[in-house]
Amino acid sequence: QVQLVESGGGLVQPGGSLRLSCAASGSIVSIYAMRWYRQSPGKQRKLVAAITSGGMTNYVDSVKGRFTISRENAKNTVYLQMNSLKPEDTAVYYCNADLMSFYAQRADYWGQGTQVIVSS
Repeated sequence: QVQLVESGGGLVQPGGSLRLSCAASGSIVSIYAMRWYRQSPGKQRKLVAAITSGGMTNYVDSVKGRFTISRENAKNTVYLQMNSLKPEDTAVYYCNADLMSFYAQRADYWGQGTQVIVSS
């Protein structure tokens, strides 16, 4: 069993900051990449940022320069530092891990999601 537990969401004013955290636990052998997605009601879930175990990163254009993804490999934890937040960033943010476990050669696992609301 693999679990991803997210935290750090909440309500913030435009221009404010939040830091999301996601810790993976369970029968993990190796994590290839960890990612953050977001989804608004009635919309498709979209990739926001990704980071490999070696530290390579990628971002969707709309958050580039404002968001920073990082990780602590020893703790199987990924973070998303979100600065200069805009109302358009409002969504449920989901953590995703591409990993190998004791029971699957390679598979994706998802967190439960954490709500981010950017509003005046």
